[in-house]
Amino acid sequence: MSELSSAIRAVCEEKGLSYEAVVETVELSLAAAYRKDFGQKNQNIKVTFNPETGESEIIDVKLVVADLPEDYFDEEGKVAEKYRPKREDDENITEDDDSIKFNPKTEIQLKDALLLEKDAEIGKEIISELPVPKEYGRMAAQTAKQVIIQKLREAEREMIMGEFKDKEKEVVTGVVQRREGRNILVDLGKAVGMMPMEEQIYGERYNPGDKIKVYVKEVRSGNKGPEIILSRTSEEILRKIFYTEIPEIANGILEIKGVAREAGSRSKVAIWTDAENVDPIGACVGQRGSRIQTIISELGGERVDMVKYDEDVEKYIANSLSPAKVLKVELNNNEKRALVKVVSDQLSLAIGKRGQNVRLAARLTGWKIDIMDENDGTSVKLVDEEIAADVEDEEGQSLADKLAVEEVKEKKPRKPRVKKEKPEVVE
Repeated sequence: MSELSSAIRAVCEEKGLSYEAVVETVELSLAAAYRKDFGQKNQNIKVTFNPETGESEIIDVKLVVADLPEDYFDEEGKVAEKYRPKREDDENITEDDDSIKFNPKTEIQLKDALLLEKDAEIGKEIISELPVPKEYGRMAAQTAKQVIIQKLREAEREMIMGEFKDKEKEVVTGVVQRREGRNILVDLGKAVGMMPMEEQIYGERYNPGDKIKVYVKEVRSGNKGPEIILSRTSEEILRKIFYTEIPEIANGILEIKGVAREAGSRSKVAIWTDAENVDPIGACVGQRGSRIQTIISELGGERVDMVKYDEDVEKYIANSLSPAKVLKVELNNNEKRALVKVVSDQLSLAIGKRGQNVRLAARLTGWKIDIMDENDGTSVKLVDEEIAADVEDEEGQSLADKLAVEEVKEKKPRKPRVKKEKPEVVE
């Protein structure tokens, strides 16, 4: 076995390629190279490459067809009008159409074939050997090398595409490689994935070497190979992390009924179980909060609220607004809207900062939720996932203004103390 053949077989075994497919690709490339540099017009060139010796056999192959009519070609050497193949939509096509298809590159007339072989007949192939130039040997070796490299790249791309296509919509662990513009490149082992700006959690830092869990959002073919699009903002990544970190969910004892997430800030997860004596919330929290803390750290400190799912919609909506305590829930089934009544000190808690709590609860349950103060009738409606106060209090100030003032107070930084210097006493 020659060194070239051994090298081809070793690479094929390592990369999982077919030996015959690589040799066939080499032959096609050699034929194209010969046709370009040494070939002539109307030659149907084929190359047989022997990896054992490194030699090539070059032939011209043509199929024998019936003789053409004497008037098939006109004075200019072109196919006469009546013999030219007609298109299907051509109005001049008739039942006695005389069109004849003849390709001089791949076909040869019987009378010309008999000059080459005495036993030539219609349907038989005529094979003519072509000379192999001295320069062609070096070119053949170089072409074989290039084809093998190209075949390896294609095989690796197909392997990566196949492997990560199976992992699409799954959560995998990767290592941050580097930043490229606004995109983050993540090393996934056999491939590198890209996390676009819109899939990154706002405020989260991605330093080279950091291990992170990412959601494989999409695997697609690109000009430079497979493109693996990753995400840290998807709701599915939260769902998958729960499956990974909480055995009761993976075993089917607990079930995730819904997820609502504002990546990097806060999420709500609805948990349900039909098993008796099993606390779904307690199982997710874990002993001394060990399980939920692991999940929060995986999400970069994102707050996660666990909600007990209930088939009773009123109870489910009340649970979704936790940690606020709800007095009453009134449902409007036609508009799929719920009016939730709370006491005054629970109003801000039910709405949440910038309406986040009620907005996540609405996404989780699929119901529009209006919050009402049971004491003074002040209410807040959820309009297109934004809160809007339509009732003013006794002092004429809207609830939205109140919340805005409270938010500013929370954010207002403390002024640093400045030591006052004692005035110098001049005697």
